[in-house]
Amino acid sequence: MAPYWKNHRSSVREGAVCFVLGAVGGCALGATVTPVHQAMTEIISGSLLKPVTDAMRTVGPLGLGTLLGATAISTAMASAAAGVIVAALVSLLLMAQKKQESMSGFVWIAAAVAAALSATSCGAALGFVIEKYIMRSGVMALLWALGIFTVLKAFAHVVVKLAFRKWGCCSIFGTRAEEQLYKRLEILEAEQREKVTVEIEQIMIALEAEKSLDGENAQDFRAAWEAQRQNREEIEKQQRKARELTLMQKSIHEHLTNIVTKYVEFLTFSSIPMIVTATVTAGLGIFGFGDYRFVFVVLLALVLGMAFILIRSMHLNFWIFMACVGMFATFSIALLTVHAGQEVLEMSVRMRKTGQILSNENIAARMDHKSSLEAIASGFFVSKMIQIALGASIGGPLDQKVLDKVIVGASVTTVALLSTVEALSGTLGIGGATGALLGALGTAGVSMGATAAVSFQCSSWAGTISTAAGMLSGALTIGNWDITNIGLQVIVAYMFTVINPY
Repeated sequence: MAPYWKNHRSSVREGAVCFVLGAVGGCALGATVTPVHQAMTEIISGSLLKPVTDAMRTVGPLGLGTLLGATAISTAMASAAAGVIVAALVSLLLMAQKKQESMSGFVWIAAAVAAALSATSCGAALGFVIEKYIMRSGVMALLWALGIFTVLKAFAHVVVKLAFRKWGCCSIFGTRAEEQLYKRLEILEAEQREKVTVEIEQIMIALEAEKSLDGENAQDFRAAWEAQRQNREEIEKQQRKARELTLMQKSIHEHLTNIVTKYVEFLTFSSIPMIVTATVTAGLGIFGFGDYRFVFVVLLALVLGMAFILIRSMHLNFWIFMACVGMFATFSIALLTVHAGQEVLEMSVRMRKTGQILSNENIAARMDHKSSLEAIASGFFVSKMIQIALGASIGGPLDQKVLDKVIVGASVTTVALLSTVEALSGTLGIGGATGALLGALGTAGVSMGATAAVSFQCSSWAGTISTAAGMLSGALTIGNWDITNIGLQVIVAYMFTVINPY
């Protein structure tokens, strides 16, 4: 069914409406640019840089790149998954309380707010813990933290699976009880209908036999019979409505349960390939095998091998796809980290040719500093893209009839979250504020995904082009014309809009 703004409207009017919706979605994305840039600046210029630089000397650039990449991407994935899981659980809980209606607007609004708050809170909590953990124990302690986090997620997956199995049994018993109730009602209705039919036939036979049926009595009889017929039709109508409502609630319940199962699976398993990659490369660095060529060959073989095993050994579902995306993103961060150090080395060679002599210690310190900056910046950038992608994969597959509401609601929620994070930045610290901003980016990604879905579903090229133009105009205007950053985020949103994670 087409969205309501398409009905009986010209392409010009559709284009105007789509431009406004695109601008609203783009403004949500543009509003995140300045706070995220400020958080990035505080990280690379603050006290967190020193433990990162110290870790560079221990594990080498590849090990540090994979370690920081796995941490950043795992945090982004965890906050996004937490938002979706909490939203689905809130919807299930409210559905259980609202027996008389299927799904009211209040339920959807409550679920959306719960998703935004939980994603932001989860990101803030993880960022706060990571910051304190690094400052106290160093970057290398992240290996232990990632391992513990993986075990906890696996335990949560088992608990949720057992809980839903028990819930499913209860639902089966409840469905059987409802079916038995409907059968009893149908039997009683059939008996009542047969009884009324027999009584009417007896009355008609008696009246015909006595030949005493005058006009007034016949009219009264027809009126009584018509009233009984209307009463039966009303009862049947209410019963059909109750059955349809029950089937709708059951369908929504099964869909929400499937969402929880899929995203718990995604939360548990998607980060494992990245953690394995980081553990192997960092372990080689710890044991003194941090040479670039040797570790690079091991890293490349490990990434390609795990990607091949994941794709060939299992049915390609959402968590496997995102695990491969995250693993190759971690590999890219490691390469950028190495490249940054190589740039410093090449610059020192050029300086020596011009007569400027640098000591080996100075060159090594500059390489470590530059590689550390690149590792943090690359991990931060990739985690932003992951959040936008996951948000778009949520907003894109939604029902066409609610896309406009999703765009506006997610944009307003994004601005509210950004204001809240700014107000609480002193309490959260740089790590907590950065993690919370990732949650806000996920909400902006939902708005972007819904906007991209609108552009795909427009009935004319004018609507499609207007939506894209409005999205870019709003994002660039609010985002201080950061063309490269915003352009990449828009492209990622369009790519992940067409992916259905369910």
